[in-house]
Amino acid sequence: MSHQANHRHRAPSPGRRRLAATVLATVAATTVTAALYWAADREGKATAAAGPGSFTTARAHLGTGRGPTGASDVMRYRVQVEDGVDLNAEKAALAIRKVLADPRGWTADGESGFEPVATGAVDFTVKIATPGTVDKLCGAAGLDTGGEVNCTVGNDVIVNLKRWQSGSPQFKGPITEYRALIINHEVGHRLGHGHETCPREGAPAPVMMQQIKGLKGCVANAWPYDRDGTYVAGPAVP
Repeated sequence: MSHQANHRHRAPSPGRRRLAATVLATVAATTVTAALYWAADREGKATAAAGPGSFTTARAHLGTGRGPTGASDVMRYRVQVEDGVDLNAEKAALAIRKVLADPRGWTADGESGFEPVATGAVDFTVKIATPGTVDKLCGAAGLDTGGEVNCTVGNDVIVNLKRWQSGSPQFKGPITEYRALIINHEVGHRLGHGHETCPREGAPAPVMMQQIKGLKGCVANAWPYDRDGTYVAGPAVP
């Protein structure tokens, strides 16, 4: 199956995206049996167990740039951070915009584009929330995030603050790269992509692989496409 890593891959058509958005209570969440609600991040800060469940929306014109990136099939999105946590919404939105605008990201499919907004209709919302709030939001769709992982439910890309701050033991690179993996994986689900697994020993892990569960011989990777514009693919798995 290693030949799949050399194939170009295009995102689903707009019709398939709409279908995915309607039916998606995605397998993006990993079932975790141990719920650890406090964790120190790489700077020694603590992640709170649960917040109030209310959110602040990032102002799109501050720090995130103007206008869409990518192709004509532009998806509008907003970034929200749970109130009461030690994370600036505008700084988080800037980091997310940089990920979505990166040439190794989903815009490399030649179809997808992204535009950050603060008001009006959106195609998806990125919510960064405490582990307890993530469990509530994802659990409402029947997903068990166990205080540990992220999920995508319908039009909501729900990011666990613990992962945003602390990364993953499976990912040895910079925390900024792990944040790119979070966004690319979960937005990939919003685009209609399912999970993939390692194609061969030593290959870069597909971004749609659940890398937090183990790399299975692959090398950690945060991007759906390589620098040559080739999709980093692996065999599909449930």
